[in-house]
Amino acid sequence: MRNDKHIAIKLRRRGESYSKISEELNVPKSTLSNWFSNMDWSKSIKFDLTKKANYIAQKRLRAYNKKQKIFWEAWREQARQQARDNFSKLKSNPLFISGIMIYWGEGDSKIKNSHVRISNTNSDMIRLFNLFLRIICKVPKEKIKMAMILYPDLNENECKNFWSKTSGISQNQFTKTQFIRGRHPTKRLTNGIAIVYFSSRELKEKIFIWIELFQKQFPLVRV
Repeated sequence: MRNDKHIAIKLRRRGESYSKISEELNVPKSTLSNWFSNMDWSKSIKFDLTKKANYIAQKRLRAYNKKQKIFWEAWREQARQQARDNFSKLKSNPLFISGIMIYWGEGDSKIKNSHVRISNTNSDMIRLFNLFLRIICKVPKEKIKMAMILYPDLNENECKNFWSKTSGISQNQFTKTQFIRGRHPTKRLTNGIAIVYFSSRELKEKIFIWIELFQKQFPLVRV
């Protein structure tokens, strides 16, 4: 028996991995695999090593996920605190009030998806929310997106021209139009439904805090 094979077997019986033995003896893993392929005790060691490696990997993953969770929660709390700090300066601004009221009534309420989004058929409301994003929230205008929901008999280009003109959002920022194909695909809305959105968990956290603080300014009064 080759001396290195003899040593390799001793190392393997001690529970060493192919990688460790290959590194120590400078023997290719393929050679080790050939040496140990018919040794049942080696297969048992492989099973134990794999189980141990999986356990360690899962433990590291849990630790990493916990660390990430703490990091992102601190990041979100920083955004919420910024919103609290800015509220007193903003609460008398009509555009700010309009924006958070529009979002309170029409906005996406699922905070985890990070979509700051409203949908409506009223062009003035869509225009005001666009101004709220740009002026109050400092969102670059090219980052704001718009989509439309239309019935099949509505002209997509005409609706796109209407919403672009009334909202101030360039047609280059429009995404794919969704068509409603129900049992009665007739024109029920002259220009369809417009959706204005911007993806930002930070901004969504702030808007939710602003709405919460605004509610506290006007506590429920029983009449």
